[in-house]
Amino acid sequence: MEEKLKKLKAWIDQCDNIVFFGGAGVSTESGIPDFRSADGLYNQQWPEPPEVILSHDYFTAHTQQFYNFHRQKMIFADAQPNAAHQALAKLEQMGKLKAVITQNIDGLHQAAGSKNVWELHGSVHRNYCLHCHKQFDLDFILSSQGVPLCTDCGGIVRPDVVLYQEQLDTQVINAAVDAIEKAQMLIIGGTGLSVYPAAGLVDYYRGDKLVLINNSPTTRDHIADLIINGKIGEVLKACVGI
Repeated sequence: MEEKLKKLKAWIDQCDNIVFFGGAGVSTESGIPDFRSADGLYNQQWPEPPEVILSHDYFTAHTQQFYNFHRQKMIFADAQPNAAHQALAKLEQMGKLKAVITQNIDGLHQAAGSKNVWELHGSVHRNYCLHCHKQFDLDFILSSQGVPLCTDCGGIVRPDVVLYQEQLDTQVINAAVDAIEKAQMLIIGGTGLSVYPAAGLVDYYRGDKLVLINNSPTTRDHIADLIINGKIGEVLKACVGI
């Protein structure tokens, strides 16, 4: 492990165009549960599977039940950025990290100070009226009861997140692809790379410094230039220093 950390630190020192691609494992160290581990959301018991509750059809047909689940299991308003978020923000401030591409919807990268963040699956911090498109923040959702309704027109307010059955935002995807294609070094952390189409973005990397940091094996270990099995926060803290 020590030799791998030294290698990663050396690569970071050498590169001035680094891109980070992260998944749920980046936020678990902030107390936000992931989806697919033994204790994850998908292995808990619900009247309907979480992937059904978090679908477009379910939101449309059972909006009240969707919001019961959303407030209880998708919002962690008290979560704070951890060492991984802080290390990435520091790398951006140093001019080395050009983009953070995240599958998470918690906004912790921005809370840590990162500016160039592409949120593939949206954010719970952004909400909008389906009728007049007025914007609302997270506090509005948390303070509302039942189905949140627009204060201007009375329309349903929904979170700006990508539900199952919905397409990823084209602008976000294009920006992520562009950043990955240009990167000298691509660090992937906290994801097993099993969720598509997001996981397919790694295929656009053309460099020779593909780093995978995860507690368990990923679907792309066979193409990685460096694999570190461990907690993403501890690894980045050791290599970046915060």
